[in-house]
Amino acid sequence: MGSNDDKNSSTNIIDASKDKLDDLASERTKVLENLCPSVRKRVETLQEIQSEHDELEKKFFEERAALEAKYQKLYEPLYTKRYEIVNGVNEVEGNTIEAESEDKGVPEFWLTVLKNNVILAGEITEHDEAALKFLKDIKWSKVDNLNGFKLEFHFDTTNPYFKNSVLTKTYDMIDEEDEPVLEKAIGTEIEWYPGKCLTKKISEKKTKKGSEDTEPSTKTEGYESFFNFFSPPVVAEEEDEDTDDEDDVWIWLIIKDKIIPHAVSWFTGEAPQDEFVEIDYDDELDEEDDEEVDGNKDEDKTEKKKSGEVLSGEGN
Repeated sequence: MGSNDDKNSSTNIIDASKDKLDDLASERTKVLENLCPSVRKRVETLQEIQSEHDELEKKFFEERAALEAKYQKLYEPLYTKRYEIVNGVNEVEGNTIEAESEDKGVPEFWLTVLKNNVILAGEITEHDEAALKFLKDIKWSKVDNLNGFKLEFHFDTTNPYFKNSVLTKTYDMIDEEDEPVLEKAIGTEIEWYPGKCLTKKISEKKTKKGSEDTEPSTKTEGYESFFNFFSPPVVAEEEDEDTDDEDDVWIWLIIKDKIIPHAVSWFTGEAPQDEFVEIDYDDELDEEDDEEVDGNKDEDKTEKKKSGEVLSGEGN
């Protein structure tokens, strides 16, 4: 059943994309038809130039993908060395452990890395931190035969929160107007140990007085948690639907392009995050502006009310 639903969903998204492209093509034709012949000819020549540019750009993306794949293989041995040091598999040269009680590796490395990014820190709750202390490594890879990518979160097997040693998130992308667009995302189903689930809370419902139903019942409430990241986002079929798929991809890109390649810089707090702070700052300004406008409206209403009371008093 699930496989058929996925296929139908993918078909619907692709059909919607084709309809959108057809509408855009129709609009462009109308634009040309409204131009005088000489200007239309110039615009058509510009379109030919643009087509040549697009062909070169296509080759650029192909060569860049090949170059990225080449260097990703060169990075792997470095990531392996990092893993071994962080998790105490190998000791760095010239460093000796003086006592058995001394910490091995770099404790809470990945938890600190994630928390030092302002965007990811907003996704992590206090409850999540205890589980994320068992995070040993984060990896990403391209998915074979698919235009997509996979994230892997590797956890210590002594983790008391869930059974999985690896949590994955796979993104299947489609090209829409030369831009990659999320088609679907598939996350690992987390096998929580009893009483350890961080994404849901099960509690007993109170029985109403006088109710004939004396059997205890339960209710499940969702919790905000970083681990909700492994639940697939709802992909919008309509452009104006309010969904979290863009935020989901945004988080994935931060982890892939910022966190994994520069983990130690995030651990020490040296990694630049001006662009993220700037985004938050702009949003904050927008909210302040909205509050200021609302405040002014409230003040105006108060002044009008006072004026009305004064006028009313003068009339009596």
